[in-house]
Parts: sequence; C-alpha cells; structure tokens
Amino acid sequence: MSEHISNRSRSRSGHLRGVPEFARPFHGLIDAVMVPGPTAFEFDGAIAEPHAEAIWIWMARDVAPDLIDATPTEDVAAARAQLDAVLSEALLRARTTAGNADDDRESARRLAVQLGGEQAHARLPLVLNALKCRHLLDKAESFGRAANAIHDEAGLALALQSMPLSDRSICALLFQAAMGQVSNPARMVSAAIRTSGNATEQALTRDGFAPLIEAIFSHAQAQIPALYQQGAFSDVDGICRAIERFHRLMRGVMSFVELGRFSRWATIAAGLTKTISEQIEPRLRNVMADINQALRRPQGIDRIDGDLVLAALNGCYVLSTVRDCRDSLAVNAVFDQTWQQVGQALEVHVQRNLDNFRQNPSDRVIAARLDAAIKMAELRFNAEYADILRRARDSAERRVG
Repeated sequence: MSEHISNRSRSRSGHLRGVPEFARPFHGLIDAVMVPGPTAFEFDGAIAEPHAEAIWIWMARDVAPDLIDATPTEDVAAARAQLDAVLSEALLRARTTAGNADDDRESARRLAVQLGGEQAHARLPLVLNALKCRHLLDKAESFGRAANAIHDEAGLALALQSMPLSDRSICALLFQAAMGQVSNPARMVSAAIRTSGNATEQALTRDGFAPLIEAIFSHAQAQIPALYQQGAFSDVDGICRAIERFHRLMRGVMSFVELGRFSRWATIAAGLTKTISEQIEPRLRNVMADINQALRRPQGIDRIDGDLVLAALNGCYVLSTVRDCRDSLAVNAVFDQTWQQVGQALEVHVQRNLDNFRQNPSDRVIAARLDAAIKMAELRFNAEYADILRRARDSAERRVG
C-alpha cells in the first residue's frame, strides 16, 4: 500500500491530455506552444488545446481538404512530414480566407461559426503564426534545454539576447516553447534582469522581456488543470509535480521582479495563485478525515480498506508537497491547521497500531495498517522517524519468531 496509483495519460505542456499521440492537432507540429484549455490568462505565445483542435478541423475540412489528411494515424512521423510539405500552401489559403473575412462582417460571422466560436476565431492569427514558425519551435526547445547547462549568469544573459526580442509575436512563441524545457525559470529571469539592468515590470517590458515573464505565467497556468482530477485513482504523482512546477515558475518571477501593486503582472500572478489555491484547499481539508478512516479499526470483522488507505496516502503526499511550495500558494491558514492536526493524529494512530501489532504480530491486517501508518508518518515527519518505527515493528516481529 505504500505505492499510490497513477492512471493519468502521460503528458507535457503542449500535449493534449487524454488524447493519444496519433490524434493530436496538426500531428504535433505545434505541440510546444499548446496548453490546456480553457485559459483565464491568454498569452500571445500559447495556444489553448480546444482552439488548436477547432482550427485544425477547419483547415482540414474547409481550407485544404485536398492537401491535409487529418485522419488519426499511428505513423505520426510520416503524417507530420507529409503535413509539413503542404503546409505553406494550406497557410496561404487560410490567411486568404481569414483576410477576406476581415473585410466583410457576414464573412467574419460565418468564419467564426466554422471555427466553433468567437474565441477560436480570435486566436486564429496566433495559430497560423505558430504554424508559420513551426521550424523555429524545435530550435526554441533546444535553446531551453541548452540553457539548463549554462551555469554562468553572464553566459545565460548573452544567450537570451539571441532571441528576437524586438519581434514580440515571434518572441512570445519561442519563449513559450523554450520555457517548457527550462528546469529553473528563476535563472532565466535573473539573466533577463542582468541584461536589462533593472528588475521592474516596466523596464523588462521596454527591453523586450515581457514574453519571457508571460511565458512563465502561461506555463504556471498550464499546471492547474492537473488538480481538477477527483477520486481515489487521481494521478497524485502528476498533481504533486504540477504543484512543484507551479511553485518553481511563480518563484522565478515573484522573487526577482519588482511588481507594482496593481500592475498587469501582479494581477496575473494573483489570479493564478488564487485559482490553484482554490483547488488545493479542499484536498488539504480532507486529509485528516481520510487518515482517520484508513487507520482506525472498523466495527465487526477487522479488515483494511485499500481505497481508504490509498486516499489517505495520497493526501499525505499532497500535504508534504504543499509544505515545500507554500510560499507560492495562498493556503497558509488551512495548511498550518492540517499540518498540526495530521501530526498529532498520526502519532496516536502509529502508537495504537504498534501496540496492537506487539500483541498480535501474526495478524496481517494489523501489520498492513501499521505499515500504512508508518508510511504516512514518513511523509508528515521524516525518514529518520519512520526508520525508528520500522525498527520497533521488526523488533516486535522477531520477539515472536
């Protein structure tokens, strides 16, 4: 029971959650700049998955059905290469259609209907621009990976200047793609400040680094949907990774950039923090109840409920993660209360189950419940404390043997 279950589809920023690789829009050509949708904060370098899907269908069905084969295929590489070969012509047709619609109100309305709504229509220029720049996205991802190996801040600042900072639309796409590969966003922000010579929002914007900061916000926002999962079989590994990634991204901005109280970036940061905190709070509130249900002996026949233990363990994993990331969240009051209560409860449950095990070490149900309690104590306290408890358990077992 010490392992918690993960059943969510493998995904990274830019991959459709739950959609297999062979069915992705544009056969994955612009995955590097795709994010989960819907989005509250819209960034000029990020394309929400529903908008990409709608525009992909429109291009394949209405713009270039003779050029584009949107049929899902397991030979993704071949489909991507085939699409890449005809995309210039398809883009020309799409831009012509969009341009004609701009000149006529009725045509614009019909185009919006074909695209599935005004929001997708509004994001059409961004998607077409991303497709035009598709070959640069791979280079941007390589830039992000290479940046991880540049340990000198001066060298990283020099590398940042290779970005087309004067072209905001292209720069936004490139920073969105690059940031998905950057392990320590704070170093990128620090290098940008070094280059600018000023840490204010106004100075960074003036010097062309607004797309970098907003790409960080975009990736932080992309972590939030992972927390929408509910139930015992939620991917808690994915939830914890999302919280940790959100923390690293937000710390990269909030620790270095001087934000005005009501500035654009401060407003975005506050909104993202509020949204993710609202998803985390209910999970924290449930931890105590889950632990008590999992570790108490039930009335009647003694048995251990695997689902209850799993839920309690998952709650402890989330609680431990939030402890390390709380500086980027707005859950201090709930966390402090839960952290204290869980510590007290686990001490009681561990001692009670250890006493029961000493009286009957051959009872497999009691042993399993004690093992679960020790694992939870390891997450709440530390590995050293858990090792002491495991040695006490082993000692009780040896005395009977």
